[in-house]
Amino acid sequence: MSRIGRLPVAIPKGVEVHVKGTHVRVKGPKGMLEHTFPADMQIALEGDSLKVRRPTDEREHRALHGMTRAIINNMVVGVSNGFEKVLEVNGVGYRAELDGKNLVLYVGYSHPVVVPPPEGISFEADPKSRQIKIKGYDKQVVGQVAADIRKVRPPEPYHDKGIKYLGERVRHKAGKAGKV
Repeated sequence: MSRIGRLPVAIPKGVEVHVKGTHVRVKGPKGMLEHTFPADMQIALEGDSLKVRRPTDEREHRALHGMTRAIINNMVVGVSNGFEKVLEVNGVGYRAELDGKNLVLYVGYSHPVVVPPPEGISFEADPKSRQIKIKGYDKQVVGQVAADIRKVRPPEPYHDKGIKYLGERVRHKAGKAGKV
C-alpha cells in the first residue's frame, strides 16, 4: 500500500465534503473547490474522514492512489486554513506595492509591472521587509501565481537582484576573472 494513499484525510469542523463517484466537492470558510479524479480510484466518506482505495497494485494505480489522496488533502486544508507563499524583492530601488487589489512591481524596468490577482487570491506587500505574500485556498493557483510573479524578474546570480522565494538560495557567481 502507498504510505501516503492509505492515510485517511481528516475533515475539520466547518468543512463540508460531498462525494459522488469520483467527483469530490469541498466547501469551507475560505471557499469551495471541486475536482474529478480518475474513475479507477474509490473515494469513500467514513464518518469525519475520507479514505481513498485503489483496485489493484498496478504501477499506474499505485501512482494515482497517493496523488488522489494528496489532492483531496490539499483541498480540505485549503478551504479550512488556506495556503501562503512568500516572495522577497531584492535590489536597489526595487519594491512592491498594492494598488487596490493589484500588485505593482517596480523592478528595474522603464514601467511598473501590474499583476492583477486571480479569483481566490489576495496579495500583501510589506515595504519594510520587501516581502510579497500570496494567499489563497487553492494550492496549485497560489504556487502558479507565485511562480509568475517570480518570473517578472528572476533572481540574478551576479548582483543579488530580483524576486525570489523566501528562503531560496541563489548561487552567486564571481563575475569576470580579471576583476578583484
